[in-house]
Amino acid sequence: MNSLGLWIAVRLFGTGKEIDVTVGIIGFLSAGLIFSIVNSILKPFIVILSMPAILVTLGLFMLIVNGLLVYISLAITPGISMTFLNSILTGIILSLVNYIVSAAVALKSDK
Repeated sequence: MNSLGLWIAVRLFGTGKEIDVTVGIIGFLSAGLIFSIVNSILKPFIVILSMPAILVTLGLFMLIVNGLLVYISLAITPGISMTFLNSILTGIILSLVNYIVSAAVALKSDK
């Protein structure tokens, strides 16, 4: 689902760079895999380190944390790069896509 969310975000916002390279399905699948790995390894440490900012902003700093994770994973992925502001917007899109999929799975499991 991360690959789908990344594809939607790149199509909506672009990369924010002047050169927009068209990436195929393999590029977005690898970007989704890299994002999942970066998210599972780095997110707990970044959340713990930024806990004071998260508490002061009542959780809104998590948007910056998610944007940072997207920015890092897209910097690692060959062929896709994004500005930090577009990475924050992409993090919001990924959160929405994951929420919609989780809700659909929960509704299906209730039936």
